[in-house]
Amino acid sequence: MTFEGGCYCGSLRYVAEGEPMMKGQCHCRECQYISGGAPHMFLLMPAAGFRYTKGTPKAFTRSDLEKPVTREFCGECGTHIVGRRPEFAAVVLKAGTLDDPSLFGTPQMAIFTCDRQAFHLIPDGIPVFERMPAH
Repeated sequence: MTFEGGCYCGSLRYVAEGEPMMKGQCHCRECQYISGGAPHMFLLMPAAGFRYTKGTPKAFTRSDLEKPVTREFCGECGTHIVGRRPEFAAVVLKAGTLDDPSLFGTPQMAIFTCDRQAFHLIPDGIPVFERMPAH
């Protein structure tokens, strides 16, 4: 599969090739900051198939966490595109940045529900994990 997308203002564009390794929704507190309060819908995509086709993202990594996620975003409009975890050979691609977000479909699981807010909805029937599930 090939997914294309970009940021809100169009300064960043990307192509993500390969099969999604997972489609999920994350309820962690960090994702709530990035999303404005909602859980974050994501596709876990092979890092080797992801590339920017326009622009260069800004990156931010917290220095106070043991295994921080590096978040790549547009320096103009602030749209977050991907997260990169040190232990993954994948990018955590934000579903809302896809040119056609309907390609996301539905999440396969909900993670970090230990931080879930009362207004976060989880689809019926999907696996729910308080933290990151074991590989």
